Amino acid sequence: MENKLDGNAAGGILQEIFPFDMTLVQATCTDCGATDAIGALAVYMHGMGTVVRCPSCESVLIRVARAEGRYWLDMRGVRVLQISVET
Repeated sequence: MENKLDGNAAGGILQEIFPFDMTLVQATCTDCGATDAIGALAVYMHGMGTVVRCPSCESVLIRVARAEGRYWLDMRGVRVLQISVET
């Protein structure tokens, strides 16, 4: 696909939803078990929304759409999110 970006491109819309930098969060793929920072994943952005894919197996991890003051967030492709808390 010609509109492939790195995971940092999803940082903006994810920052609108989450109160921390989601590009640093580690996501584990439900399909292949690979774990990567969201900033290192493959992102596709278009008018319908943002799709985040696993770089190892290309499974869809996250779908985000925003319209009419609402967000739709589908994370069924993520087995686990590892969120580090700064102390």
